[in-house]
Amino acid sequence: MSFHEKRDSDSGHSPSDDEKKVGVQHGAGFEDLGHGDLPPDPDAGLSEEEKAKIDRRLLWKLDLRLIPWLCLLYLISFLDRTNIGNARLAGIEKSLHITAGQYNAALSIFFVSYALAEPLTNVLLKRLRPSVFIPAIMLFWGLCMTVMGLTHNFQGLMAARFFLGLAEAGLFPGINYYLSCWYRRDEFGIRAAIFFSAAAVSGSFGGLLAAAIQNMDGIGGKRGWAWIFILEGLATILIGVASFWMVFDFPDEATFLSDVDRQRVLRRLKADQQSSAEHEEFRMTYFWASVRDWKTWLYAVIYMGCDGPLYAFSLFLPTIINGLGYTSTRAQLLSVPPYAAAAILTITIGYIADRTHQRGLCNMAVSVLGLIGFAMLLGAETPGVRYAGTFLGALGIYPCISNTITWVSNNTEGVYKRGVTLGFVIGWGNLNGVVSSNIYQAKDKPRYRTGHGVVFAYLFLFLLGGSALQYILLRRENAKRRAGKLDHLVVGKSEKEIEALGDKRPNFIYTL
Repeated sequence: MSFHEKRDSDSGHSPSDDEKKVGVQHGAGFEDLGHGDLPPDPDAGLSEEEKAKIDRRLLWKLDLRLIPWLCLLYLISFLDRTNIGNARLAGIEKSLHITAGQYNAALSIFFVSYALAEPLTNVLLKRLRPSVFIPAIMLFWGLCMTVMGLTHNFQGLMAARFFLGLAEAGLFPGINYYLSCWYRRDEFGIRAAIFFSAAAVSGSFGGLLAAAIQNMDGIGGKRGWAWIFILEGLATILIGVASFWMVFDFPDEATFLSDVDRQRVLRRLKADQQSSAEHEEFRMTYFWASVRDWKTWLYAVIYMGCDGPLYAFSLFLPTIINGLGYTSTRAQLLSVPPYAAAAILTITIGYIADRTHQRGLCNMAVSVLGLIGFAMLLGAETPGVRYAGTFLGALGIYPCISNTITWVSNNTEGVYKRGVTLGFVIGWGNLNGVVSSNIYQAKDKPRYRTGHGVVFAYLFLFLLGGSALQYILLRRENAKRRAGKLDHLVVGKSEKEIEALGDKRPNFIYTL
């Protein structure tokens, strides 16, 4: 029997009775368990049906405590980074006397600080604890958002956008990493999808909110675009304060769990062969393990294939619809339906990918919708058909974000290595926001063929092409492991040394 047969990482295999009867006393440290050992079972002696009922109740408890509030945080985050698109329709360029090129520069500077900070944010999250790190960065970016509404010139706008990017950098990779430390691999995708669907909801909500707030134009001597920034910034600060009580730490320290439930959560993770159940100390070897892993960089290419189009779409959708001949307020409102459709498909794809374990195929299938949508935007003449193209564009972009992040998390083992890898992948994807910020030029309106063409190329080359290549390479790697061709990597190694190999272990089978 080859080494991989002990357990496939994403097979959904339940631990056997022998695995449950490990010789570990109740209350012993989980870090002392050997490779493949499970923590003591607090439900020993119960029937499988009773255990399944307890497990469902535990999952429901985790979902209620974690998912709704984290969705709200990301909704606020995405709203705050993209509302400048709504502010443009409300007249920010005219008020600040800035050119179209300066407006695009203000978009770009956000992604520079955002991308540069991301690789290290998950290390800070682990060291400082989620209940401190996440509320702190929210207060910082809420302040930046509010100040943006008080700016009077281009320099002030640039400074506010730079620090907004720096502050927001920790949220998206941090929460995805955080959730991956709570759930099994075949449970994470749907929850990541629900979490990311908040971005699509924020697009819908942002258009409605901006249409209402810009009617405050002139109140307190402020223009409508300024009130968009000020009110949404103040809301972020309030939610950031509440987050000190609403965001919890990792499973081994979460205060809302009883000792027995904490043991159940850690046991589930250990049974899934996740190092989330371990107590790792940060070492630079984890950083370099991520840098030297070819999967990190191919995932970065795939992620840029959906993240670049995401920001192009979300930043410029009001402008694109305005270019179809609709007024400012109507363009804000017409930006709502494509986002709503994208939110529904994002959750659907998360569910399907969790059940089938075919994340690469889901990426490829969904990307085709995006390609059709942007082909319609490029080639169609009538506004109605081009507006329909925005629907397919949204459907082809949004589901791939959460699905790709889940794919990365599924195939990267080790607490710190996973955190660093997510930082690199998401950071590189967001750096492409610099490109996205500059491809829809005023001189190209109303058709914006250059912008649509660049997005089409990203979807075809990086998202579709990269996903296909990753799928093929991972399939080949799994075949080697199943054939026992990598078993020599564990010969002569202790249990702890085998555990330290992470996803390099011969029995770690990659999710396709």
